[in-house]
Amino acid sequence: MIHASVRIGENVIIGENVVIEENVVIGNRVTIGHNVIIKKDSMIGNDVNIGELTVLGKPTSSNKKMARKPLHSLDPLVIGNHVNIGCNSVIYRHVKLEEGVFVGDLTSIREKVVVGEDSIVGRNAIVETNTNIGKRVTIQTGCYITADMLIEDDVFIGPCCSSSNDKYMGMGNYKHQGPTIKKGAKIGNNATLLPAVTIGENAIVGAGSVITKDVPANKTVVGNPGRIIK
Repeated sequence: MIHASVRIGENVIIGENVVIEENVVIGNRVTIGHNVIIKKDSMIGNDVNIGELTVLGKPTSSNKKMARKPLHSLDPLVIGNHVNIGCNSVIYRHVKLEEGVFVGDLTSIREKVVVGEDSIVGRNAIVETNTNIGKRVTIQTGCYITADMLIEDDVFIGPCCSSSNDKYMGMGNYKHQGPTIKKGAKIGNNATLLPAVTIGENAIVGAGSVITKDVPANKTVVGNPGRIIK
C-alpha cells in the first residue's frame, strides 16, 4: 500500500507488501525490500538500500512507569544519500542518517539521534535517544549505546560494549548523562562505560574494562575498575 501523497523518484525498486504512509519522499535509485513499513513524513535520499522487514520513521510510545516520557511531536526521519539499512531494523522519527551510513540487521535507533557521514552501526546494536554519533565511527555488533551520549569522529567501539546514563539506576535523583567519547578513541569488546565519564582523544579502553572515571587523552586503560597502564 502506497499513499497517494507519496513522492517517488526514478528507478526505484519496491518489494512485495511494502507500506508507505502519507507525505513520504523517496529519492532516485532506491531499493526497498519486501514487507518494509515507511511511516509518514519520512525523507529518503538517493541510492539508498532498505532491507526486508524494516520499519522506518516509527513514532514513540510509553507507559505510566517511564520516568522520561518521549516527545509526541518529533521531526521526520531523514535518510541521506548512499545509506544502507539492514533487515529487521527499527529506526524512529527525528533521526538523521547522513550520507554513506551503514546500519546492520536487527538494529534499533531511537529518536533525536544523528549518525554522521560514513559511520557504521553494527548488527543488533541499540542506539538510545538524544545521542550524537560523529563521522566515520564504527559501532560493532551487539553494542548498547545509551541515551544522552556523545561520540565524536573516528571512534571505534568493539562488539558488545555497554554504556549507561543513570548513576543511581532509576532513583530519579540524577540528571541523565551518558559517556562522552572523544575523537579517535578506541573501546575494546565487552567494555562497560559508566554515566558521564569522558574517554579522551585517541585513548584506548581494553577489552572487558569497566570505566568508572575519566580516561585522559592518549592513554590506555584496562581492568575493573579501569586503570592506566604505561
